[in-house]
Amino acid sequence: MAKQSAIQKNKRRQKMVIQFAAKRAELKSVAKDTTRQPEERFAARMKLAKLPRNSSPNRVRNRCEMTGRPRSYYRKFRMSRLALRELGSNGLIPGLVKSSW
Repeated sequence: MAKQSAIQKNKRRQKMVIQFAAKRAELKSVAKDTTRQPEERFAARMKLAKLPRNSSPNRVRNRCEMTGRPRSYYRKFRMSRLALRELGSNGLIPGLVKSSW
């Protein structure tokens, strides 16, 4: 089980990403638009830099929904390999069978 503080920090980051998504997308489109004046593009970049760091989507860490484990994460199931194996062995995930040979 991961530390509760790390899990909560990641949840705060996810909320912040959603909160600033529209503003960030608008500023990025202005900054990338080559038809605009260089001063206007630079101002958009500066406003983008003033936004909170945690509002950037790449600061969010994929974590297991059950254990909070940050590594060996399966996106399709939104859980780590350990939790996935445990639930699969118990037959709680439809279509998932533990292989044996």
